[in-house]
Amino acid sequence: MKTETTIQGLSASLNPARAARKIIGFVPTMGNLHEGHLSLVREARKLCDVVVVSIFVNPIQFGPGEDFDNYPRTLEQDSHLLAEVGCDILFAPSVEQMYGNRPNLTSISVGEVSSGLCGAQRQGHFDGVAVVVTKLFNIVQPGFAFFGQKDYQQLMVIRQLVRDLNMPVEVIGVPISRAEDGLALSSRNGYLSDAERQTAPEIYGTLKTAEEHLHQGQALQDVLAQIRTSLTDAGFVVDYIEARNPKLQMVDRFDQDLVLFVAAKLGKTRLIDNLQVKYSA
Repeated sequence: MKTETTIQGLSASLNPARAARKIIGFVPTMGNLHEGHLSLVREARKLCDVVVVSIFVNPIQFGPGEDFDNYPRTLEQDSHLLAEVGCDILFAPSVEQMYGNRPNLTSISVGEVSSGLCGAQRQGHFDGVAVVVTKLFNIVQPGFAFFGQKDYQQLMVIRQLVRDLNMPVEVIGVPISRAEDGLALSSRNGYLSDAERQTAPEIYGTLKTAEEHLHQGQALQDVLAQIRTSLTDAGFVVDYIEARNPKLQMVDRFDQDLVLFVAAKLGKTRLIDNLQVKYSA
């Protein structure tokens, strides 16, 4: 596996693949990799001739008081994991390499799908995601890009971005990777204390219970209220609990496929999860 830290170096490494018209797959990450990230690389390996993974902690998607400075940076460990699962090129640029030393005057905002949910809680977050993903797509020029469905809203923002700007890349959503107890894998799980880690799977448990109640005919608003009560009783501080359709439009009843979304803090750690619920008449 090659490691490149500059845009020029990455381009030089990819030029032979481009000349041979090989399919380039791309997995953008912020590092501190876990099995969820590695599942994206495995999916890319199935579809693509060359797999590129980026590790870049993007400063412009962090808001005031968020954990940019403390975000875990584990490049050496990440490199070993990527080599084991078949990554061909690791792109690990510096902030200066990605943004330069002059002010960046270009902003990208993806309307509607970036509003509400985490977009409401983290102002400017998805604008920062849209900018860095656009830059990375321009640098790597992949045929396919792979994103986890745990960050469902982010996935939809990127799909809209690609459509609106006619980017020649197909965005692949990969199902959520979970621990044996159901907790959605996340780099932020490492912030949980031992006791909090025991409590954290309650999020997925309440979502699965909610799915059962919806199929039993309970009203959607009652089910959402039950999720809030259950999580609050378990010690979570709920940011939001919402139901949307798969295109992220608001719904008020269970008469179509929908996605249940939860964001909640456990101690100092903010956790997110979602569950797609199929409707059958």
